[in-house]
Amino acid sequence: MIAEEREQGMADSMFGDDPKALQAVAEGDREAFKVLYHRYYTKLIRFVFRVTQRTDLAEEIVNDVMVVVWEKAATYKGTAKVSTWIFGIAYHKAIKTLQQWSRVNQPLDSDALQLAMLPDMERKIPDAQFSRDLQSTLTQLPAEQRAVVELTFYYGYSYPEIASIVSCPVNTVKTRMFHARRKLRELLPDGIEYPEP
Repeated sequence: MIAEEREQGMADSMFGDDPKALQAVAEGDREAFKVLYHRYYTKLIRFVFRVTQRTDLAEEIVNDVMVVVWEKAATYKGTAKVSTWIFGIAYHKAIKTLQQWSRVNQPLDSDALQLAMLPDMERKIPDAQFSRDLQSTLTQLPAEQRAVVELTFYYGYSYPEIASIVSCPVNTVKTRMFHARRKLRELLPDGIEYPEP
């Protein structure tokens, strides 16, 4: 285990930042791909789960996302951050999969929030009570609104970055956030104040 962590640390330092790693992936470097996979897997699994609310689909979708990263790395143009590009792929795969599954009328996973509440989550929301209330309430929002809330509060993306991820105009992102906030205000317990994006 220690040797594996040391090896991963050396690979991380060798490929430095995400653009350098993605460029190496575009050239077929499997070690660079492993670095990106390790950097993004946990963030992506949580994001995809929160959008779909399906633990049984999250890992499969993330693996599909990483296959696209491997196959399409050369198409990355550098007009957005690498993380924005990868999260964009994840968002579209999650929404598409969710639409396919909802046609089959599959129920939501009743134990879903346990995955979402893993302790090492990089939190952008400092208040723990609000975070718990928000998590239980987010499941009641449409997937597109849930994604905007997640990308804003939990991953720290700006509206223009979210617009790039979800492939829509910035005003559409703002509208989705407006409707999500209004719905959250109705659903969250009285007296809970939540931060502005």
